[in-house]
Amino acid sequence: MPTQTDAPASAQLDDRYGRTRRHRSRDRFLLIGGAIAFAVVLVAWVVWAGLDGQKPQVEVTDTGHRLMNEERAVEVSWNLSVPPGNETACIVQALNEDFTVVGWKVIEVPASDQHIRSLTETVRTAQEANTGLIYRCWLT
Repeated sequence: MPTQTDAPASAQLDDRYGRTRRHRSRDRFLLIGGAIAFAVVLVAWVVWAGLDGQKPQVEVTDTGHRLMNEERAVEVSWNLSVPPGNETACIVQALNEDFTVVGWKVIEVPASDQHIRSLTETVRTAQEANTGLIYRCWLT
């Protein structure tokens, strides 16, 4: 059974280990503040992601190439998928057997009312090429 002399010792232990009313209210305040900060960040992220919107996507697929070694050139064919009404630019490149770029060309594709188009372009090369492909396309 606790005696009256145990009460001050118990209060000292509670104070030492943070079990007083003041510490409990401070901990509650920190917990509520952290929850509010988390909620604000979450709401800001949802609004930012929701208002970002859909940007037109450009997709490109290589469909083939034809080597024209007597002319030191490669003819590259590809399909371009872009929303109608957007101008696009693409880099077409030719590679040798070591996968070194031996020729490249920037192609500007005018806007069209078609979503998917098949295109072909000839790239002149500095050395004999083994393949030709599309490096990258972007909206202009």
